Amino acid sequence: MEITALSSLPSLSAEALAGQLLVVGYQGEAPNHALVEAHREGRLGGFIVFKRNLVHEGAARIDALSDVLTSLAETAPPALPPLLAVDQEGGRVARLSAPVLSLPPMRVLAATGDLDLVRRAGRALGEELRAIGFTMDFAPVLDVDSNPKNPIIGDRAFGTTAESAASFALAFAEGLGEGELLGCGKHYPGHGDTETDSHLELPTVRSARSSLEATELRPFRLAAERALPALMSAHVVYPALAAEPATLSASIATDLLRRELGFRGVLFSDDLEMKALSQDIEKTSVLAVEAGCDVLLVCSDEARIGRARAALAEAITTRARFRARCEEALARALAMRRACPPRPASREARAALFASHAALQDEITARTSEVTA
Repeated sequence: MEITALSSLPSLSAEALAGQLLVVGYQGEAPNHALVEAHREGRLGGFIVFKRNLVHEGAARIDALSDVLTSLAETAPPALPPLLAVDQEGGRVARLSAPVLSLPPMRVLAATGDLDLVRRAGRALGEELRAIGFTMDFAPVLDVDSNPKNPIIGDRAFGTTAESAASFALAFAEGLGEGELLGCGKHYPGHGDTETDSHLELPTVRSARSSLEATELRPFRLAAERALPALMSAHVVYPALAAEPATLSASIATDLLRRELGFRGVLFSDDLEMKALSQDIEKTSVLAVEAGCDVLLVCSDEARIGRARAALAEAITTRARFRARCEEALARALAMRRACPPRPASREARAALFASHAALQDEITARTSEVTA
């Protein structure tokens, strides 16, 4: 899908501008009244769904979720269509189960050696998520599975070399786009060679710059060339590139990404609540935007959502240069959101779509069973 940069933005208060840079999680089956009101008033940029938000079974679970997403789409300010996202990679990172297409770990899917099958899987998944009401899948993983001690990436990656990881991941991303869904490659500039989990602590990749160029950075360079609409940052330190974690480093999130790799899409932070970063979300939210992140994820704690928005708003009010940076970030993110507004399908159309993918589901199951036998 074509994304054209915005020449102008809606007139927004400091709090609304700050909130539009946040995509947030919620507790329970639907966002509570306070979050819905903030969303209705234009003080949030969108929502991310997790398994904890799904309380029914089977098709009823999908119908209830679609009703929630439809309501969020309908109550957003017309000029500010929301980003409605999910982590639906396949394998162990899949928030939605049947009747949504069931995919194995990406390592297994790529092991078929069939780029077209991977692309068709991405397209079918994109069509299904779009019909439910989503606008983005936080996939594909662009990390290279280069370290067998890695506790968090492993079989989520499409390959053990930069070329294989990139070619299959970008085929999947192409499929998502054909399904009219936004993809987001992760975790820039590469989480595959860590030995710790950034959900729990701050990892470090000590490779030399030349090694990073050949392995970690290669898939992201190719993603930039293919105009992937979005990337997600890694809460990882790369001493050869910068002293700070990538999410908080202008050297990585702006200089390297924009000026060297030529990426023109939207940069998301990974969840700012992860323990790899300081738990001072007021500080990290401002630093992440200053570094080059365009959208910040705050995935569970409503109090932290409010604190992040307040900190951003204060910096917007008191620092003209920071306001300009936030306006740049929102122009980029809002152009992407407007190119892919929510368009949930009817229950009958969704059921027909799921049924139409039965043969593909059988093919994926059979082909991946062959490579794991």
